[in-house]
Amino acid sequence: MGAGDALAELVRDEGTRVLATLIRVTGNIELAEDAVQDAAIRALETWPRDGVPDNPRAWLLVTAKRRAIDVIRREAQRAGKEVAAMTGIDPANELPPDPPEVVRDDLLRLVFTCCHPALSLEAQVALALRTLGGLSTAEVARGLLVPEATMAKRLTRAKQKITQARIPYRVPAAADLPDRLGGVAATVYLIFNEGYASSAGADVVRVALTAEAIRLARLLAELMPDEPTVLGLLALLLLQDSRRGTRTDSNGNLLLLADQDRSKWNEAAIREGVGLVGVALRRTPDHPDPYVVQAAIASCHALAPTYADTNWDAVISWYDVLLSLQDTPVVRLNRAAAVAERDGAAAALALVDAIDELPAYPWWHATRAELLHRLGETEAARFAYSQALSLGLNEPQAQHLRRRLAELG
Repeated sequence: MGAGDALAELVRDEGTRVLATLIRVTGNIELAEDAVQDAAIRALETWPRDGVPDNPRAWLLVTAKRRAIDVIRREAQRAGKEVAAMTGIDPANELPPDPPEVVRDDLLRLVFTCCHPALSLEAQVALALRTLGGLSTAEVARGLLVPEATMAKRLTRAKQKITQARIPYRVPAAADLPDRLGGVAATVYLIFNEGYASSAGADVVRVALTAEAIRLARLLAELMPDEPTVLGLLALLLLQDSRRGTRTDSNGNLLLLADQDRSKWNEAAIREGVGLVGVALRRTPDHPDPYVVQAAIASCHALAPTYADTNWDAVISWYDVLLSLQDTPVVRLNRAAAVAERDGAAAALALVDAIDELPAYPWWHATRAELLHRLGETEAARFAYSQALSLGLNEPQAQHLRRRLAELG
């Protein structure tokens, strides 16, 4: 990663926390977003010249607050004292950063504000990914498999509804938590996914996003310690993240699960994740939870000493359970990949070809390409790899597929 990329990532990561605080201060998502964006632009213009400040978050927060006050003054023609009274700040003074616990609470408040039941589940997840995950509208659209224009409209409507319905910016009372859980869990899960397999850029993993998702999952576990969904979600993220350090080689090339050095997996994360899976399964004997089931699948991989020792019968059995809960094309695709290891490429290819809902999903084409490659169908494999490469991947993923394509001659 170059210096410019590292600086942009720092601004983006700190900007998420600044946005959460500024929404609390102003009570207006769109105003806060505009102010934080302006502060980020100024940071990228001035920091390369003047150096990164000792406390980047405080710098961004002060700059964004000043910008928000300017907008309020201009549009509402408020007096300076009235602005200061409303925002609790004096733009003439430099402000100390909020304590860590306040920042944490602001982020948690933002999660629950975005995931209010007055919004549709699709809008909840999209808005939270945009604000909490710091994803662009295009990245959110790719993650949720919808056109970018559709996503832009969905985000605009969600922000307007929060303002019009006066949705409170707070962590709800304990009795209200279950109604928010579906959107909150999906949001944290998708934030982690974007970090674990970034949809664009030079890195396989965006560590700041995966760490933030795990942190939010832990906060949820503190709030709802008996909820299987939360335990399963935290377990799944820990088990997936345990492999983070082995997903690329020393040159940054992508390593698939079969090629990773399992001795370097994070044993502490695996132990914690497997333990959480056991607790969550005991609490859901008759009504499986999707996150718990996914964590059980991840446990099968984590507990296998080698790739060859993977219990594919158990993996496929858990996928069957997951399909009974969430019959989605991506789940079917992942199950087909497991079938390839147990029953062979031909059986898996038949399952993949039966999935017709993923023409814009690069990993559907990449999976077909790999199976065709194994079957010796060179021309068809070459075409499928090319299709996958045309649909948008991060650079290490694209390089991996280019190498596979080159092996075909």
